[in-house]
Parts: sequence; structure tokens; C-alpha cells
Amino acid sequence: MSAMMYERLWQALLDTIVMVGVSSLIAFAAGIPLAVFLVLAQPGGLIEAPKTQRVLAAIVNGFRATPFIVLLVALLPLTRLITGTTIGVWAAAVPLSISATPFFARIAEVSLREVDPGLIEAAQAIGCRRWHIVRHVLIPEALPSIIGGFTITLVSVIGASAMAGAVGAGGLGDMAIRYGYQRFDTTVMAAVIVVLITLVCLVQFAGDSAVRHLRAR
Repeated sequence: MSAMMYERLWQALLDTIVMVGVSSLIAFAAGIPLAVFLVLAQPGGLIEAPKTQRVLAAIVNGFRATPFIVLLVALLPLTRLITGTTIGVWAAAVPLSISATPFFARIAEVSLREVDPGLIEAAQAIGCRRWHIVRHVLIPEALPSIIGGFTITLVSVIGASAMAGAVGAGGLGDMAIRYGYQRFDTTVMAAVIVVLITLVCLVQFAGDSAVRHLRAR
């Protein structure tokens, strides 16, 4: 590849990191409260609101069941409203965040459900309030599993960000389509694939290391 193409590859990598980073942080910040509510509001939970829980769960399932490319197109009006454009890195962050949040929320929900009920009962027995139970029992006990699930979410968002390149989102996917597929340049395509694989491996390694550290504490 030429020096100019290497420069474009580097810029595409930075764009992908921005898209994935912003979207994943939003998904984490929104997914944890959503998962906590889904667990607490279930029958037998700390706040028991089964009807609301079922409605919210149905909405989450609806977003999870929608293929990302369909969701990407369907959210174009909302994306334009929020960012003022439907192309580019920041425009892609909107559907990526909306797609990743319910995905991560379900993973976090499973992690929270696996916390030993005996710990919650013990906390209730000593008079802990619901917020204290969530903050000091539920989340700390489930944190290693939540971080493992967040790693899976990050990898999924990386794949979705590459798919978003099909509609001009920028990043590695856009470069692969524009300079690799459309120009029949297998070298560019191979380079993008190698970079994506490397990025996923680094994310997985960091996530696994974080989980091991948390479980060793």
C-alpha cells in the first residue's frame, strides 16, 4: 500500500476507536441501571413492579431482535436530529449506542441474577436499604461477570461499527468498502481485516485481564 493509504488506514482506525469508545461508554452507563431495574422489578425482587418490568423487557428484546443494519437505517431521522447529519463518526455513534445498550443490559442482567440470594437476604436482615444493597452487594458481586459481558459488547460494537461503514459512517468498515471492495484492492481489504482482528484481540485480552484481577481481589 502507498504511504497515503497507510495514513488513511490510521485515520480509519482512530475513527473506529472513537465510535466504539463513545458508543460503549454510553451503553455501559445506560445498560447498568437498566439491568438493575430489570432484576429488582421482577416478581420477588426488591421493588417488585412486574408489569413495568415486562414492558421494559419487551422493549429491550425488540431492539435486540432488530438487525443492526435495519436499526441503522430506521434511526436516520433521530441521528439527524441529534447530530445534524447522517454520515460520519458521530452520526454512527447514535445507532451504535442504541443497539449496544439493550445488548449489554441483558448480559448485565444475567450477571446480576447470578448473585447469591443469600447475600441479599443477609443485607436485608441487617437493615440495608435497597440502594445500599445494589451498590454494596449486587454490583460488586456481579462486577467480574459484568466486565466480561462488557468485553463481549465491545467486540460486538467493533463489528457493528465496521458494518456502519456501508452507509458512510467512516472508520475501518468505510475504508474496506470504499478502497477495498469498490476498487477491488485486496491488499487494503486484507489490511483492514488484520487491524480489526488485532483490535478485537487487544480488547478481549484487556477484558480477560480485568476479570482475572477482579476475581483475585
